[in-house]
Amino acid sequence: VQCLEMTTKRKLIGRLVPCRCFRGEEEVISVLDYSHCSLQQVPKEIFSFERTLEELYLDANQIEELPKQLFNCQALKKLSMPDNDLSNLPPALASLVNLKELDISKNGIQEFPDNIKCCKGLSVVEASVNPITKLPDGFTQLLNLTQLFLNDAFLEYLPANFGSLFFYVFMIDSFIDKELPEALEQIHNLKELWLDNNSLQSIPGSIGKLRQLRYLDLAKNRIETLDMEISGCEALEDLLLSSNMLQHLPDSIGMLKKLTTLKVDDNQLTSLPNTIGSLSFLEELDCSCNELESLPPTIGYLHSLRTFAADENFLTELPREIGNCKNVTVMSLRSNKLEFLPDEIGQMTKLRVLNLSDNRLKNLPFTFTKLKDLAALWLSDNQSKALIPLQTEAHPETKQKVLTNYMFPQQPRHDEDYQSDSDSFNPTLWEEQRQQRMTVAFDFEDKKEEEDNSGKVKVMSIRDLKLTI
Repeated sequence: VQCLEMTTKRKLIGRLVPCRCFRGEEEVISVLDYSHCSLQQVPKEIFSFERTLEELYLDANQIEELPKQLFNCQALKKLSMPDNDLSNLPPALASLVNLKELDISKNGIQEFPDNIKCCKGLSVVEASVNPITKLPDGFTQLLNLTQLFLNDAFLEYLPANFGSLFFYVFMIDSFIDKELPEALEQIHNLKELWLDNNSLQSIPGSIGKLRQLRYLDLAKNRIETLDMEISGCEALEDLLLSSNMLQHLPDSIGMLKKLTTLKVDDNQLTSLPNTIGSLSFLEELDCSCNELESLPPTIGYLHSLRTFAADENFLTELPREIGNCKNVTVMSLRSNKLEFLPDEIGQMTKLRVLNLSDNRLKNLPFTFTKLKDLAALWLSDNQSKALIPLQTEAHPETKQKVLTNYMFPQQPRHDEDYQSDSDSFNPTLWEEQRQQRMTVAFDFEDKKEEEDNSGKVKVMSIRDLKLTI
């Protein structure tokens, strides 16, 4: 028999209470956790603490129905019961007048009772992964609601006055409609909005009214155009447009002065607007998997840029101005048609990772010798070493010094079914992992592997790494 375990700090927390081994009515029980107990109904033991119970966790059980006595626990501030078999929420929920957080995700609930409006203190509602088709009008009276999560639901529309609420986070990724509900556009205080993985075909210009919006995720939709009124989202810091059907970006995107992350990968872009150079705070730009033939010279104004990815495009050259992006640490240009790189790339002295695999390069500019922090240089799809030796040679035509190795000249790949070893290269993830590592191991051709007594390869600090010419 499992007994109630007690931990005494500011309040006593009960864990696993399926028996009556402890009755401590003289103690104050404020938190009970019955998660993962294979329960088919709410334990009756909790009703002994209905006056003091503030938090109740019933996560991951097989509970199908909530008893009326549960709603006598009017001191409840947090009720968590995700991953159960609930099919409805009883109207008695309105009795929990002190409830602040409600988690009913991963159930079979189809609707909220309209009298949920009586739970005036509700600030967080997690209702993802439920077949909810609509929200009751009573939701508009939850004036303290700041976070609402409705991922994987079946919402068709929102209440008319929904926009009067103050939201910090609003997550919906399962609209049946192909248009953004008008009520959503009226939530002027909205800070974060997830609309990824829907069937949205357009984003109305009225979204520009969300002037306090900081995070907007529109990835994995069917959006063909982005309205120029997006510039109204003047506080926007993260804009995710990956995996849509965009053919161009509006010039007004340059007015999003606070933007730090812009992801437009996996679209149908043939160019980037010159105004992109106005995004002076931009730190991450991903325009991979598009149809870009060139990059605008104004990219050189992105002085805050740290991660840049333009894989799988049709780039034949890079603008000389890219050398002004001196804070870039990770740059990936895999699977393009680059035949040469500008000398100015040697000005990007903070580069640590550079992926040039699957291009048409014959050599590298001699200015690469200035890239002292370079830790990984990818030149081939089947390259096994992070950094390989480079040799100095004279260009046969210009007689200028260039850098080359056995991988040059690169030849365009004809086998379209061939899977590159670097196809899964994620520059952002690589950089994050690098920052977490203090040392890396490199296998040099001109040196035998040094092994210690245990037979392990000797590890060289990145700080000790120098580009060998």
